[in-house]
Amino acid sequence: MSKALIVDDHPFIRATVRYLLKQEGFTEIDEAGNGADAVQKAREGRPDLVILDLAMPKLGGLEVIARIKALGLPCKILVLTSYLAVFFSTRCMRAGAMGFVAKTGELDELQKAIKAVMSNYSCFPSLPTSSVRRDDLQTSERELVEALSDRELTVLQKLALGLGNKEIAADMLLSHKTISTYKTRLKEKLRMSSVVHLSKFAQRNHLI
Repeated sequence: MSKALIVDDHPFIRATVRYLLKQEGFTEIDEAGNGADAVQKAREGRPDLVILDLAMPKLGGLEVIARIKALGLPCKILVLTSYLAVFFSTRCMRAGAMGFVAKTGELDELQKAIKAVMSNYSCFPSLPTSSVRRDDLQTSERELVEALSDRELTVLQKLALGLGNKEIAADMLLSHKTISTYKTRLKEKLRMSSVVHLSKFAQRNHLI
Protein backbone atom coordinates (compact mmCIF):
# COMPACT_ATOMS: atom_id res chain seq x y z
CA MET A 1 0.00 0.00 0.00
CA SER A 2 1.63 3.24 -1.20
CA LYS A 3 0.85 6.66 0.20
CA ALA A 4 1.38 9.99 -1.56
CA LEU A 5 1.08 13.68 -0.76
CA ILE A 6 0.36 16.23 -3.51
CA VAL A 7 1.48 19.78 -2.71
CA ASP A 8 0.19 22.46 -5.07
CA ASP A 9 -1.99 25.54 -4.64
CA HIS A 10 -3.97 24.83 -7.84
CA PRO A 11 -6.84 22.33 -7.42
CA PHE A 12 -6.74 21.38 -11.11
CA ILE A 13 -3.08 20.35 -10.87
CA ARG A 14 -3.77 18.34 -7.72
CA ALA A 15 -6.69 16.54 -9.42
CA THR A 16 -4.53 15.68 -12.46
CA VAL A 17 -1.67 14.38 -10.33
CA ARG A 18 -4.13 12.39 -8.18
CA TYR A 19 -5.41 10.66 -11.33
CA LEU A 20 -1.87 9.66 -12.34
CA LEU A 21 -1.02 8.43 -8.85
CA LYS A 22 -4.10 6.21 -8.79
CA GLN A 23 -2.98 4.74 -12.11
CA GLU A 24 0.36 3.98 -10.51
CA GLY A 25 -1.30 2.07 -7.68
CA PHE A 26 -1.21 4.63 -4.86
CA THR A 27 -4.07 3.85 -2.48
CA GLU A 28 -3.79 6.72 0.02
CA ILE A 29 -3.43 10.20 -1.49
CA ASP A 30 -3.48 13.37 0.60
CA GLU A 31 -3.26 16.97 -0.60
CA ALA A 32 -1.90 20.28 0.67
CA GLY A 33 -2.43 23.75 -0.78
CA ASN A 34 0.46 25.50 0.96
CA GLY A 35 3.94 24.77 2.25
CA ALA A 36 3.17 24.85 5.96
CA ASP A 37 0.37 22.29 5.59
CA ALA A 38 2.66 20.17 3.44
CA VAL A 39 5.28 19.84 6.17
CA GLN A 40 2.63 19.05 8.79
CA LYS A 41 0.89 16.44 6.60
CA ALA A 42 4.21 14.85 5.65
CA ARG A 43 5.14 14.58 9.33
CA GLU A 44 1.78 13.12 10.33
CA GLY A 45 1.03 10.94 7.30
CA ARG A 46 4.58 9.81 6.45
CA PRO A 47 3.87 9.39 2.70
CA ASP A 48 6.08 7.28 0.45
CA LEU A 49 6.06 10.02 -2.20
CA VAL A 50 5.63 13.81 -2.10
CA ILE A 51 4.93 15.60 -5.40
CA LEU A 52 5.72 19.23 -4.75
CA ASP A 53 5.37 22.56 -6.52
CA LEU A 54 8.02 25.20 -5.73
CA ALA A 55 5.76 28.26 -5.97
CA MET A 56 3.81 27.81 -2.76
CA PRO A 57 2.27 30.16 -0.18
CA LYS A 58 3.35 29.75 3.46
CA LEU A 59 6.81 28.26 2.82
CA GLY A 60 8.17 27.84 -0.69
CA GLY A 61 8.97 24.43 -2.12
CA LEU A 62 12.71 24.56 -1.40
CA GLU A 63 11.98 25.33 2.24
CA VAL A 64 9.46 22.48 2.35
CA ILE A 65 12.08 20.04 1.04
CA ALA A 66 14.60 21.23 3.62
CA ARG A 67 12.13 20.90 6.51
CA ILE A 68 10.95 17.44 5.45
CA LYS A 69 14.55 16.27 5.23
CA ALA A 70 15.38 17.88 8.59
CA LEU A 71 12.57 15.81 10.14
CA GLY A 72 14.29 12.66 8.88
CA LEU A 73 11.21 11.48 6.98
CA PRO A 74 11.94 8.68 4.47
CA CYS A 75 9.57 9.98 1.79
CA LYS A 76 10.78 10.50 -1.77
CA ILE A 77 10.25 14.02 -3.13
CA LEU A 78 9.47 14.77 -6.77
CA VAL A 79 9.28 18.44 -7.79
CA LEU A 80 6.63 19.45 -10.35
CA THR A 81 6.97 23.13 -11.20
CA SER A 82 6.76 25.88 -13.81
CA TYR A 83 10.10 27.32 -12.67
CA LEU A 84 13.05 26.97 -15.05
CA ALA A 85 15.17 23.86 -14.53
CA VAL A 86 18.35 25.81 -15.28
CA PHE A 87 17.98 27.72 -12.00
CA PHE A 88 16.10 25.27 -9.81
CA SER A 89 16.77 21.61 -10.62
CA THR A 90 20.24 21.53 -9.06
CA ARG A 91 18.96 23.39 -5.99
CA CYS A 92 16.20 20.81 -5.59
CA MET A 93 18.71 18.00 -5.91
CA ARG A 94 20.98 19.55 -3.28
CA ALA A 95 18.00 20.07 -0.96
CA GLY A 96 17.12 16.38 -1.15
CA ALA A 97 14.56 15.94 -3.94
CA MET A 98 14.87 12.86 -6.17
CA GLY A 99 13.36 14.34 -9.32
CA PHE A 100 12.37 17.50 -11.17
CA VAL A 101 9.60 17.71 -13.80
CA ALA A 102 8.43 20.81 -15.69
CA LYS A 103 4.71 21.58 -15.74
CA THR A 104 5.11 22.52 -19.38
CA GLY A 105 5.91 18.91 -20.28
CA GLU A 106 3.61 16.03 -21.20
CA LEU A 107 1.78 13.99 -18.60
CA ASP A 108 3.74 10.88 -19.49
CA GLU A 109 6.92 12.69 -18.37
CA LEU A 110 5.46 12.98 -14.89
CA GLN A 111 4.32 9.36 -15.01
CA LYS A 112 7.81 8.19 -15.99
CA ALA A 113 9.33 10.33 -13.24
CA ILE A 114 6.99 8.80 -10.63
CA LYS A 115 8.01 5.29 -11.75
CA ALA A 116 11.71 6.21 -11.66
CA VAL A 117 11.63 7.87 -8.25
CA MET A 118 9.61 5.03 -6.70
CA SER A 119 12.23 2.62 -8.07
CA ASN A 120 14.92 4.62 -6.25
CA TYR A 121 16.25 6.35 -9.36
CA SER A 122 16.79 10.10 -9.54
CA CYS A 123 15.12 11.94 -12.40
CA PHE A 124 16.53 15.35 -13.32
CA PRO A 125 16.66 17.11 -16.71
CA SER A 126 19.93 17.36 -18.61
CA LEU A 127 21.02 20.97 -18.63
CA PRO A 128 23.04 22.36 -21.53
CA THR A 129 26.33 23.94 -20.57
CA SER A 130 26.81 27.50 -21.73
CA SER A 131 29.28 28.03 -24.56
CA VAL A 132 29.09 31.83 -24.36
CA ARG A 133 32.43 33.52 -23.95
CA ARG A 134 32.69 36.36 -21.48
CA ASP A 135 35.35 38.45 -19.79
CA ASP A 136 36.80 36.96 -16.63
CA LEU A 137 35.92 40.13 -14.75
CA GLN A 138 32.29 40.05 -15.86
CA THR A 139 29.94 37.85 -13.89
CA SER A 140 26.87 36.70 -15.77
CA GLU A 141 23.43 37.10 -14.27
CA ARG A 142 23.04 33.33 -14.23
CA GLU A 143 26.09 33.07 -12.00
CA LEU A 144 24.67 35.78 -9.74
CA VAL A 145 21.46 33.75 -9.34
CA GLU A 146 23.42 30.57 -8.66
CA ALA A 147 25.39 32.37 -5.94
CA LEU A 148 22.20 33.06 -3.96
CA SER A 149 21.14 30.75 -1.16
CA ASP A 150 17.78 29.00 -1.48
CA ARG A 151 16.23 31.36 1.06
CA GLU A 152 17.70 34.46 -0.61
CA LEU A 153 16.23 33.29 -3.91
CA THR A 154 12.82 32.79 -2.31
CA VAL A 155 12.88 36.29 -0.81
CA LEU A 156 13.90 37.72 -4.19
CA GLN A 157 10.94 36.01 -5.86
CA LYS A 158 8.50 37.35 -3.31
CA LEU A 159 9.90 40.89 -3.55
CA ALA A 160 9.56 40.67 -7.33
CA LEU A 161 5.92 39.70 -6.93
CA GLY A 162 5.33 42.94 -5.05
CA LEU A 163 5.12 41.63 -1.49
CA GLY A 164 6.29 43.86 1.37
CA ASN A 165 8.61 42.82 4.19
CA LYS A 166 5.77 42.04 6.60
CA GLU A 167 3.92 39.94 4.03
CA ILE A 168 7.07 37.99 3.16
CA ALA A 169 7.87 37.46 6.83
CA ALA A 170 4.39 36.06 7.48
CA ASP A 171 4.53 33.90 4.35
CA MET A 172 7.93 32.41 5.19
CA LEU A 173 7.33 32.18 8.94
CA LEU A 174 10.30 34.46 9.61
CA SER A 175 10.73 37.78 11.43
CA HIS A 176 10.38 41.17 9.75
CA LYS A 177 13.99 41.93 10.74
CA THR A 178 15.24 38.75 9.06
CA ILE A 179 13.52 39.63 5.79
CA SER A 180 14.97 43.15 5.95
CA THR A 181 18.44 41.60 6.32
CA TYR A 182 17.85 39.34 3.32
CA LYS A 183 16.70 42.31 1.23
CA THR A 184 19.88 44.23 2.05
CA ARG A 185 21.99 41.17 1.27
CA LEU A 186 20.23 40.69 -2.08
CA LYS A 187 20.95 44.27 -3.12
CA GLU A 188 24.62 43.76 -2.25
CA LYS A 189 24.98 40.39 -3.98
CA LEU A 190 23.10 41.39 -7.12
CA ARG A 191 24.54 44.91 -7.14
CA MET A 192 21.11 46.49 -7.24
CA SER A 193 20.10 49.75 -5.59
CA SER A 194 16.34 49.23 -5.24
CA VAL A 195 13.51 46.69 -5.09
CA VAL A 196 12.43 47.87 -8.55
CA HIS A 197 15.77 46.76 -9.96
CA LEU A 198 15.54 43.46 -8.05
CA SER A 199 12.10 42.88 -9.53
CA LYS A 200 13.30 43.58 -13.08
CA PHE A 201 16.24 41.23 -12.53
CA ALA A 202 13.89 38.43 -11.40
CA GLN A 203 11.56 38.99 -14.34
CA ARG A 204 14.43 39.14 -16.84
CA ASN A 205 15.74 35.78 -15.61
CA HIS A 206 12.29 34.12 -15.49
CA LEU A 207 12.46 33.57 -11.73
CA ILE A 208 8.75 34.42 -11.34
